[in-house]
Amino acid sequence: MKSNIKYAVGVDLGGTNVKVGIVSDSGKIIKKTSIDTKASEGPNKVVAQIITAIGQVLNNNKLKIKGIGIGAAGVVIVEKGIVENPPNVPGWKKVKLASIIENYFHIKTKVENDANAAAIAEMMFGAGKKFHSFIMVTLGTGVGGGIIFNKKIYRGNFGAAGEIGHVSIDYQGQQCNCGSFGCVETFVGNKYLVKRVQTELSYHKDSMIWNLINNDLSLLTPLIIEQALLKNDYFATKVVADLGKYLGIALASVANAIDISTFIIGGGVSGFGTPLIKSIQDTTSSRVLKSLKDKIKIIPAKLKNDAGIIGASSLIFYKS
Repeated sequence: MKSNIKYAVGVDLGGTNVKVGIVSDSGKIIKKTSIDTKASEGPNKVVAQIITAIGQVLNNNKLKIKGIGIGAAGVVIVEKGIVENPPNVPGWKKVKLASIIENYFHIKTKVENDANAAAIAEMMFGAGKKFHSFIMVTLGTGVGGGIIFNKKIYRGNFGAAGEIGHVSIDYQGQQCNCGSFGCVETFVGNKYLVKRVQTELSYHKDSMIWNLINNDLSLLTPLIIEQALLKNDYFATKVVADLGKYLGIALASVANAIDISTFIIGGGVSGFGTPLIKSIQDTTSSRVLKSLKDKIKIIPAKLKNDAGIIGASSLIFYKS
């Protein structure tokens, strides 16, 4: 290994898994692991799992580690390394995560909102390299967002900027986990998507989705919808087109409000590929101010399954 290469540990703290890797300053993963978050057992157990996973990648490591970066859902007070109320960890209120990890491993540690970390990673290593400003949208259990403005992450006054998922597109709509109503997350977030498709499938008896789930609605997942889409199933095609429409409505409002016209789409649901990207593009372009219509760019993220690890590690290499 070249001596001038720098390395960091990236921690992707999810509701289901803690994914950890050693990453070079060029965005290459050298070693990685993944373990159960055990979120249902509370914050102390989750922190213990983070420590275990970091320990696994550092075991027998001979590389000099510059720092540890952690991407976590929820509001993050970056200056203090505090993670507040991540949505998928019961009982977690305010945890000084950076100082806990730093004191344990004696390695400089930074914590950031996971969507912001993904935005930084796409700016440094991915689809955002050539843009001065863009918005990263992560589609998964929820809908996250990170704002890059003039090559810098924009966090807002309290670290909560970029919550794209909580732009309301129906003021009388379903109540969201955040407490508001009609948030775009209630239209395109994984669990809401699955629930809606389960309900609508009864009107589409000839959809191949039924065969893929063996007529058992409890087996439905976004991956099943993607498989049907790849086989040109008419209902799956409609579902994905609607997803793009709902998200495009929200992104048009965001573009009008802050005058950023480039959106990078990542996360698990982004696996719907070109049909989803086209639907988002068409809807967003049709709903923005006339001066922005030909400037809207909807681009798939470059960093895929390891985006969370690379994004977290990039916190160490990124100079804010």
